[in-house]
Amino acid sequence: MKHGKSFVLSLLGASVLAGATGVRADFGDPLPGLTAEQQATFVEGKEVFEDVEDAADGLGPVFNEASCATCHIDGGVGGGSSRVETRFGTVTNGAFDPLAAEGGSLMQDHAIGLANGVTFVPEIVPGDATIIAGRRTTPLFGLGLVDAVPDRTFKDLARREAFFNRRTAGRVSNVTNIATGLPAVGKFGWKAQVPSLFVFAGDAYLNEMGITNPLFPDESCPQGDCTLLAANPRPDLNDDGDDVELFADFMTFLAPPPAPRRSRSVSYGAALFAGIGCADCHTPALQTGRSDVPALNRKTFFPYSDFLLHDMGSLGDGIAQGDAGQREMRTAPLWGLSKVTNFLHDGRTTSVEEAILAHDGQGAKAARRFQTLRADQQQRLVAFLKSL
Repeated sequence: MKHGKSFVLSLLGASVLAGATGVRADFGDPLPGLTAEQQATFVEGKEVFEDVEDAADGLGPVFNEASCATCHIDGGVGGGSSRVETRFGTVTNGAFDPLAAEGGSLMQDHAIGLANGVTFVPEIVPGDATIIAGRRTTPLFGLGLVDAVPDRTFKDLARREAFFNRRTAGRVSNVTNIATGLPAVGKFGWKAQVPSLFVFAGDAYLNEMGITNPLFPDESCPQGDCTLLAANPRPDLNDDGDDVELFADFMTFLAPPPAPRRSRSVSYGAALFAGIGCADCHTPALQTGRSDVPALNRKTFFPYSDFLLHDMGSLGDGIAQGDAGQREMRTAPLWGLSKVTNFLHDGRTTSVEEAILAHDGQGAKAARRFQTLRADQQQRLVAFLKSL
C-alpha cells in the first residue's frame, strides 16, 4: 500500500496543538494555550489528584489505592502504571454475572482495618468466580481532547469503518450519562463504559477509593456484605462534589503526549502500521468540536484510537460491562506508548511485538500481517510505536 507524505505526517502526529501556540507540552504538562485562570485550576486539580486520603476523609472501607496519583504516575502525574486491578464474575443462564452479591465485578484489594468494632479486610476473588481478569491502569494524558470530540464524530467513524471494512469495524458504546440522564457515547475505560471525564472522576473516586460523592452516593459493600457498612466510620456523603470537579478539571486540561520525533525510519514504520491494517482501528487523528475553552476548540490531535468497541476474540477479558460484551474491548489509544512498560489490558507482556501478536478477533488479520513482515520491517514498525 502506498501513502503520500501528508498521510505519513498524519500518522506521525504532526503537532497541530503545539503549532498553534509554538509551545511543545511534555508529559504531565497542562495543555498549551490555557488562560492563567485555567492553568491555576489545573494546578489545583493536580494537587487534589495527588492527595493521599485516609479513613477520616471517607477512604474505604474497601478500596484500591489512597491517591489517584499512586496509580496514574508513569511519565508524570496523570500517566498510567503497571498496577493491575482484578475483575471477576461468572456466566449464569448464558449471561455474564458480575457476582455483585459477593463484591464483583471490581475487587478492592485494600481495606481500612479496625473501625467501630469491625475489622475491614481486602476483598478476594470468590470461589464461584469462573472469570478473572486483570485491568491495567491507563494514562490520562490528553483525554480532555477526547472528551471534547462530539458524540456524532464517533458515530460517523463507526459508519465509515463499516462501509470500508465491515469485518474489522468497531461499534459505538451506547451508555447513559448519569450526570445528565441522557444517552451518550462511552469513550473512557477498557470497555468504553464511561461517557465523560466528569463521570470518570466520580466513578473512580467511589470504586477505586471508596469515597462517595453526588454522582456515586452509595458506598460499595465489602465483599458484597452490606451489613458491614453499619461500622463505616464515614457513613455521610464523603465528598460534596468539589474534588470530583477538580479531578475532572485536571484531566481536562492535561496535555496530550508530545508528538514523536520524525525520522526516515519512523516514517517508514508509520506507513507499515497503516499498510497492515493497524490504523483501521487505531485511528491516527481526531478533531474536537466547538468549545468555550480555546485550547480545546476545534483541535486536531493524534490518539491512535477510534474509541470504539471491537470483538477481540480470545483477547477479550470475559467481563461484560456497560454496553460491551465479554469479547469486546475499546481500542486502546497508542499515544504515550513510550511511557508504557506493560501492554494489553492485563499487562501480560512487556513486549510491543508480543502485544501485537496477541491480537485476536477483529485484530487477528493485522497480527498475521505483522508476522509476514521482514524482521527489519517489524523493527521499524515497533520503533514507530515506541516513538509515540
